[in-house]
Amino acid sequence: MLLWHRKILLQAMKEVSTRFDFKGSKSKVHLEGKEKLILISDDEFKLKSLNDILQQKLVKRAVPLKGLQYGKPVPAADSTVRQEVNLQQGIPTEKAREIVKIIKDSKLKVQAAINGDLVRISGKDKDTLQQVIQLLKSREFDFDMQFTNYRSH
Repeated sequence: MLLWHRKILLQAMKEVSTRFDFKGSKSKVHLEGKEKLILISDDEFKLKSLNDILQQKLVKRAVPLKGLQYGKPVPAADSTVRQEVNLQQGIPTEKAREIVKIIKDSKLKVQAAINGDLVRISGKDKDTLQQVIQLLKSREFDFDMQFTNYRSH
């Protein structure tokens, strides 16, 4: 998973280096740990442009933007502006409880269990599991959800 992060960052930095509006700029994006991106630029306008470039690269690779949580831009060293972007890792516990409640209220014959930072849904019938997926996709959540079929792996 970390590999695609690096590729996206390299592509974004390559575009920044070729764009005229970033010529001579101190703009850069780098990964800090596994869960945080750091955007640095000369001013807030360039920071917004840098963020737009990054989002374009993420969308091209089908990475949902809901998985990004932005911090406030803050002044940094060398007269630059810095912004932290946290990458969603798993589902927060309170959101997982909400998902389990939605599934139980649907009266579908499946079992939902919170397993660390994910929700595991099991059932006898593939069609019922597909109905659960459609139910959850039809809801508008403020976080990213991905669905994995463990039997096919």
